Amino acid sequence: MDGEARWCVVTGGRGFAARHLVEMLIRHEMFSVRIADLGPSIKLEPNEENATLGEALRSGRAQYVSTDLRDKTQVLKACQGAEVVFHMAAPDSSINNYQLHHSVNVQGTKNVIDACIELKVKRLIYTSSPSVVFDGVHGIINGNESLPYPAKHNDTYSATKAEGEALVIKSNGLNGLLTCCIRPSSIFGPGDKLLVPSLVTAARAGKSKFIIGDGNNMYDFTYVENVAHAHICAERALASEKMVAEKAAGQAYFITNMEPIKFWEFVSLILGGLGYERPRIKIPALVMMPIAHAVELTYRLLAPYGMKVPQLTPSRVRLLSCSRTFNCSKAKERLGYTPIVSLQEGLERTIESYAHLRAEHQPKRDGPSKASIYLGNGRIADTLLWKDKRRTFMTMLVLIAFYYNFIASGYTIITAVSKLLMVASIFLFIHGRLPEKILGYTIEKIPVSNFHFSEEMSHRVALSVASSWNTAVNVLKSLCKGNDWMLFLKVFTIFCMFSPHFVCL
Repeated sequence: MDGEARWCVVTGGRGFAARHLVEMLIRHEMFSVRIADLGPSIKLEPNEENATLGEALRSGRAQYVSTDLRDKTQVLKACQGAEVVFHMAAPDSSINNYQLHHSVNVQGTKNVIDACIELKVKRLIYTSSPSVVFDGVHGIINGNESLPYPAKHNDTYSATKAEGEALVIKSNGLNGLLTCCIRPSSIFGPGDKLLVPSLVTAARAGKSKFIIGDGNNMYDFTYVENVAHAHICAERALASEKMVAEKAAGQAYFITNMEPIKFWEFVSLILGGLGYERPRIKIPALVMMPIAHAVELTYRLLAPYGMKVPQLTPSRVRLLSCSRTFNCSKAKERLGYTPIVSLQEGLERTIESYAHLRAEHQPKRDGPSKASIYLGNGRIADTLLWKDKRRTFMTMLVLIAFYYNFIASGYTIITAVSKLLMVASIFLFIHGRLPEKILGYTIEKIPVSNFHFSEEMSHRVALSVASSWNTAVNVLKSLCKGNDWMLFLKVFTIFCMFSPHFVCL
């Protein structure tokens, strides 16, 4: 670089995509780069020490500034003397915390805009998300920038990113500031600490065999270097002659690899490339949603006590089961963007970069799992551990039917039991009237002996009832003493779970 250095700022500069942009800016020698992030100081990883970033920091072509976007004073300090700001900072999207997301994505973005206007920064490129136009219900196929913001977003992250994006577009032209927004779809590549590691964790836990939804939902993934390249294309377009810059400014742009692929096929390529089992068992999204809501509720209650952010949330179930593909024609026409790394090459580079997570490098489990040991062998184990898939699937259907007919319906216990007995009576009568063969299929009759209680069985049932009664009495005695807090909490929790039905009675 000749003459006085030209500075740019990358907010959230230690994030996944931002690191690649920082390195690309340094390699192209377009600007001196100021990395703004939350950490008090920059901690380079071993592969960065003697690479592009490490050398740039030592030579002064890059510098680090500790910055909290929620503090306008710190933002002003970070943007001082900058010609361009790449605003890429954002909280973890998997944390559904409105206060956190609003404080960074909205208030933090407003601070960045105000700093750019006060300091007469020339260009501001904001990293948005395709989720700003996704409602979590309707899939998007080849969507373009004419799609409006939905009335209700899939999660608080998407809602606040949309607010931040609107602020950036509205600020275009203020005090000579030119702005635009980049919407990269499903970023992947080396250095990702979310997608691939979470897939590997799921695979090692035996969960990678499951597909949520029908498995046919299409997706647009974007290799991380293409995302960095798109930001540079946007900056160059805004820095171009007046006619080109004005056409590019004040707009939002979808960015993808321009190679739509089935979401679960992409996941299979990643897992298969690393030597893990590919997804094959399909579970309807409707079945997963109640479980996801329960997991999210549990997280809200236990997060203050250190519970980690769960992978299974309602918003993520919707993301995994809906189609989301986008049209990049506008970015190609106005920014001059085209992918520089193909999807196939990006996958190969990604898999190669995670060689340390390959299945053969992971410690092997000796002997059966804890679940297998506890459950033992038999029908229950085969059902719960998915050994007999047909039985497991039928059990799930029965449980779902039971839930919607006897619990979600709001019946009292007596009404629910009566209805259950009535359904059983109808089934037994109709089953007994059926002929032995229908269309060549043999109908297995239920032997009458199945309903006969032998004297020995009656004796065992009586002993079991008596034992249960004695256990209940012992629990009541222990509660009367008031010494066993764990027992009290267990009893209280059980009654809370069934309290609506007891109230009805």
